[in-house]
Amino acid sequence: MNPEYSDIRKKKIDELISGYPERRAAILPVLHITQKEFGQITSAEEKLVAELLDIKPIEVHEVVTFYSMFNQKKVGKYHIQICSNLTCTLLEAGNLLEYLQNKLGIKPGETTNDEKFTLSTVECLGACEEAPVMMVNFDYHGHLDKKKIDKLLDNLK
Repeated sequence: MNPEYSDIRKKKIDELISGYPERRAAILPVLHITQKEFGQITSAEEKLVAELLDIKPIEVHEVVTFYSMFNQKKVGKYHIQICSNLTCTLLEAGNLLEYLQNKLGIKPGETTNDEKFTLSTVECLGACEEAPVMMVNFDYHGHLDKKKIDKLLDNLK
């Protein structure tokens, strides 16, 4: 079954595309709307976006796989992404990742049974000055330690 946008989102996409000199330039905001609509961007959604923007599905796939904010499978209510780049790694991000794995009972790429948390690693979150850093959905949390992680998780529960 091919995915279809709700009427409201389709109208929003059409308005958005009309504001760009070329349809393809709207790819990032269209992908954000698509992810919000379907919860993920699989090959079916990539094809849908490609048709809307009059580009090849591979061009959409290249963007989806480049940016860590696009999910190729459904994630939990809270998507926790731990930076694994050099600065964060040197400041013990690996130990914090292990701590989160034990605390949540999942490994990177997995979601808790209650679908509340998904844990991922990301090559770089672009916040080295806050290292070690993680994102929960679209919120950054830096200068992490186990105590800060515990407080954050308690607030999410």
